[in-house]
Amino acid sequence: MMTWEVLSMIGTVAFAISGAFIAMEEEYDIFGVYILGIVTAFGGGAIRNLLIGVPVSALWEQGTFFNLALMSITIVFLFPGNLLKHWQRWGNFFDAIGLAAFAIQGAIYASNMGHPLSAVIVAAVLTGSGGGIIRDLLAGRKPLVLKAEIYAVWAILAGLVIGLGMANQAVELYGLFAVITALRVLSYTYKWHLPVRKLGVH
Repeated sequence: MMTWEVLSMIGTVAFAISGAFIAMEEEYDIFGVYILGIVTAFGGGAIRNLLIGVPVSALWEQGTFFNLALMSITIVFLFPGNLLKHWQRWGNFFDAIGLAAFAIQGAIYASNMGHPLSAVIVAAVLTGSGGGIIRDLLAGRKPLVLKAEIYAVWAILAGLVIGLGMANQAVELYGLFAVITALRVLSYTYKWHLPVRKLGVH
């Protein structure tokens, strides 16, 4: 399915770049930048595969995607430092693109395997946010998805739309991708939050 391939490529490049950005913000060396970029790009897919019964080794057959990820990380790493300062704010934007592309791709994957709606939603959330969770943990940060910021909700929305058969055609899927990306960008731009319950310290 062509749309699936395109979304995979978009997600891989976007998450590889966002992983590389965060590694450089944390002042990791070149090895750390590549590791964090690759883990962010492929972590979500690995978790999804484990849960829906696809051999994790299927990831190693994605040679093109690995090359794409490595190329993206290299470009970011070689980017002139003074330009990178302006690019740091784009880290969130690339993360939003990766979330949308992978959430939809994960949902399509589970749906095509005939899984029920609940599994399609779980696949969307894990594929969309799994790589980001691993990235944040390795960078010593609180995972975005677990904070009050609205993040996983958009992946759930993508899973719902696909699981209920509301988006099947390529045009509909690309439209959904644009909507999810826009919602994620709006939610961090305007600081939309889910309710937080804080425990009182006595």
